[in-house]
Amino acid sequence: MNILLIGSGGREHALAWKLAQSRLLQNGDRLFAAPGNPGMADCAALVTLDVADHAQVMRFCEEREIGLVVVGPEAPLVAGLADDLRGGGVAVFGPSAAAAQLEGSKAFTKALCDEMDIPTAAYAKAESLDDALAALDGFSVPVVIKADGLAAGKGVIIAESADEAREALEDIFGGRFGSAGASVVIEEFLTGEEASFFALTDGSTIVPFGSAQDHKRVGEGDSGPNTGGMGAYSPAPVLTGLLEGEVIEKIIAPTVSGMAARGTPYCGVLYAGLMLTKEGPKLIEYNCRFGDPECQVLMMRLEDDLGELLLAAAEYRLAALRPPRLSHQTALTVVMAASGYPDTPEKGGAISGLDAAEATGAKVFHAGTKLDGETLVASGGRVLNVTASGANVTQAQAAAYRAVDAIDFPTGFCRRDIGWREIAREAKG
Repeated sequence: MNILLIGSGGREHALAWKLAQSRLLQNGDRLFAAPGNPGMADCAALVTLDVADHAQVMRFCEEREIGLVVVGPEAPLVAGLADDLRGGGVAVFGPSAAAAQLEGSKAFTKALCDEMDIPTAAYAKAESLDDALAALDGFSVPVVIKADGLAAGKGVIIAESADEAREALEDIFGGRFGSAGASVVIEEFLTGEEASFFALTDGSTIVPFGSAQDHKRVGEGDSGPNTGGMGAYSPAPVLTGLLEGEVIEKIIAPTVSGMAARGTPYCGVLYAGLMLTKEGPKLIEYNCRFGDPECQVLMMRLEDDLGELLLAAAEYRLAALRPPRLSHQTALTVVMAASGYPDTPEKGGAISGLDAAEATGAKVFHAGTKLDGETLVASGGRVLNVTASGANVTQAQAAAYRAVDAIDFPTGFCRRDIGWREIAREAKG
């Protein structure tokens, strides 16, 4: 079976790496990536497609006899690519545009939480600056300000004072996040530790797919502005088996049943960002695709055939498969970003030493790279995901940084403390 993977980042490189190992690819079958990146060229055929032109994607699927399309990023899903492909008879892993509103609109998700009694933070939605400033009076600080739409993981501001909150609202309605900021959600600040939980679903069956802990802030000690993610590890021991059961029962299952009852069943991966509060897990937000960089550590741990899992979800037969097996090893990834990220990343910096990094036993996933002649250079904010495994977070972190130190990327930087909370807990025994 030929497979088409949509996307070009570190998440998609990890998916391509794992899909290339699938039993679905045999007897000359091929994995295509559109547009892909230089790292993905080792495991997929890179093709140029305008993903926004759904008819062009459909023609490619017909010409190449694609049996499964895997959509990596959120924007094509929110734009309805999965709907058009399914309408043309192509199996797709990824939700419909209506179901992808779980990520495409934070207010949509909050309304579903109200309807299905899903535990989450108190909130208010506002569609103008005046309404937002009036609603702000109902919240204490710190307070969370979110652009309602897709903002590439950067549309969340934690305001420590009323002045910061007002400034954030003025920035958002002033166009900082474009159309994503046409409306905002103001949220109660939840206290606890964040963790992520993943589940595959075909609209009825729910299959757990592991946990992770991301590091959103750009600086060490979780300081500085939020980013798309500076590193992650999996599993997240703080999300115990008991808590995972509670997440499925009180958050994931009501979401799946609520979406089905609305006539918009969710098919794909549900990525729940959680806050582990004293009252139990609460939903911070949903993403309608694998996390980035959480996908990288999940793929390192996955011991089953990713292609078969995603095809079963796309064909609404997850119930026939056993739950996916994930290694008991810990996987940890460190993001190497371009200087100036997240605001003004410096592009064009030369990168070398990747073979030496992988000789340590790590896997380097490309996120924002391109070839300038024969030289690999940075082409985005998050550039590389250096990923390694170990018996625990302490060992996985040490292995990842050994690989990081083998890479020559003078205009890049990384956090040196990925996994710090769990490492402190491991040190205490």
